[in-house]
Amino acid sequence: MNVRRCISTAAMAGTSVLGLLALSACSPSDAGGSNGKLQVTASFYPMQYLAEEIGGKRVEVSNLTEPGVEPHDLELSPKQTAQLGESDAVVYLKGLQPAVDDAIQQSGVKNVADAASLTGLEKHGTEVDGHDHATGDHHSHSESEGGSDPHIWLDPVKYAEVAKGVNKTLAKADPDHRAEYQKNTDALVKKLDGLNTEFEDGLKNRPSRTFITTHAAFGYLAERYGLTEEAISGLDPESEPSANRIKELHTLAGKHHVSTVFFETIANPATAKSLAGDLGLKTDVLDPLEGITDKSRGKDYIGVMQANLAALQKALGTK
Repeated sequence: MNVRRCISTAAMAGTSVLGLLALSACSPSDAGGSNGKLQVTASFYPMQYLAEEIGGKRVEVSNLTEPGVEPHDLELSPKQTAQLGESDAVVYLKGLQPAVDDAIQQSGVKNVADAASLTGLEKHGTEVDGHDHATGDHHSHSESEGGSDPHIWLDPVKYAEVAKGVNKTLAKADPDHRAEYQKNTDALVKKLDGLNTEFEDGLKNRPSRTFITTHAAFGYLAERYGLTEEAISGLDPESEPSANRIKELHTLAGKHHVSTVFFETIANPATAKSLAGDLGLKTDVLDPLEGITDKSRGKDYIGVMQANLAALQKALGTK
C-alpha cells in the first residue's frame, strides 16, 4: 500500500494503540489500493498491456494516454500527475514521452519499470533531410532525440524481454503474489514466442522486402524479419516530408517493387494517400500499436500484431 495512505490511516485511528495496529497493516506485502489490488500506472498502451497480462487479477492498471491520443505529444493534467505519485508501481518507456519522464522523476514512486532499460535499444538510421543517411539492408529513416529508436514493443522478442523486467517490478511491489506474476509472465512470453514464430514463418517467401510507412515506427520489426522500412516522415507521424524525401520515395518504390503505402489509424493519412495516388499504389494500415481504439484491427496487442502481419504479407506478396 502506498506509504502516504498508510500514514493517513494511522493518523485517523485516534489512539496510539490503534495507530500502531493501523500501521502494522501497511507492510509491503499489503501493497494495493482500497480494493486490495496493486495500483499500477502505465504510460501508454504497450506498457498497459504488459502490466495487465502479468498482473492479472492482482492489479488495477491506469493508462496515462487515452485511446486515440498521440503518445509522443502527451501532456499530463494535475490529476494524472497526482495519480502517478500515488501509484504502487509504474511501467513506462523512458525517452518516448518527456512529460511522463519528468513526472516520474518527481513522483518518488519506488517501484518503476523502465522498458528502455530492460532490452537493448538501437539506432535505425536518421532523418534523410539534412542528416546522414543510414545504409544497409535493414533500416528506417528515424532517430529519437537520444539517438535510439524507442519502438521496441513492435519486436515480439524485445517485448518479451521487457515483460520479464516488468514481472520483477510487480513482484518487488507485491512479493506475496510473486509466484502468480511469474506464472502470468511465463504464459505471456510463450504467446510472444508464438507470435515471433508466426512472423518468421509468414514472411519467409516474399519477392519484395521493402515497405513504405508514414510513421518510422517499424525499424525493430524490419530488422527482426529481414525487411527494410522506408518512412515518409520521422518519429512524429504528423510531420510533413520534404520534396526531396517524396522524390526519393518515388525512386525507391519503383526500384523495390513496392505495392502499398502504409498509414496508421490515429494519424492523418493524407500524405500516404497522396503518395500512393501519384505512384498508382494501394494503401493499407500498419498499426504502430501506440493505442487501441474502435478502429484498431484487433482487440489487443496480439490481435493487432497479427493484423499487421497479414497486411505485410499482402503488400510484400508472400507465398
